[in-house]
Amino acid sequence: MSTPENKGRPTPKRKDAEAKRVVNSLAPAKNKAERTQQKAQVREQRAHTRAAYMRGEEGALPARDRGPVRRFVRDTVDARRSVGEFFLPMLFVVLVVSRMPKLQVVAVLLMYFIMLSAIVDWFLLTRRIKSEVATRFPEAPTKGLGMYAWTRSTQLRRLRAPKPQMVPGKKKP
Repeated sequence: MSTPENKGRPTPKRKDAEAKRVVNSLAPAKNKAERTQQKAQVREQRAHTRAAYMRGEEGALPARDRGPVRRFVRDTVDARRSVGEFFLPMLFVVLVVSRMPKLQVVAVLLMYFIMLSAIVDWFLLTRRIKSEVATRFPEAPTKGLGMYAWTRSTQLRRLRAPKPQMVPGKKKP
C-alpha cells in the first residue's frame, strides 16, 4: 500500500477527475440538436487536421513522420522514380498474364525480376539515404530510415501521405 508521501500528493477523487476530463473535452450533449452540432464540429476538426497532415505540416504529422530528417527522407524519395512505385501495378499485370497458359513461365520470370529489382532498389536507396543523412545531419540516428524510405517508395505516388512536395527528377535544395 503506497502512502501519499511517495508521490507527493493525494489521489484525486473520482468526481474531480471526471470533472477535469469533461472540461478538457467536449461536454456531453443534452439533446439531439447539440449532438448533431458536436458531430459536425468534430468532423470539421478532423477534416482540418487531415488537410494539415496531407500538406505535411509538422504539428499534424504522427511521430514517425516528424522532424527534419524524416522530411529530408520523404523529399529524397519523392524526387526520384523508383521500381517500388510500379511494384503493385506490375504484379497485377503478372497476375493477368499468368492466367494465360502459354505465358505462365514468362509471368513467373517477370514476377521474380520485379521482386529482385525492388530489393536491389531498396538496398541502393537505403545506402544513399543513410550516407546523405550522415553528412547533412551528423547527430541524427539513421536507424529505421531505410525502411521508412522503402515503404514510402513502394506506395503509389498519388496515395502517399503526406503528399509529395517534390516533383520527380527535380533536385532538392
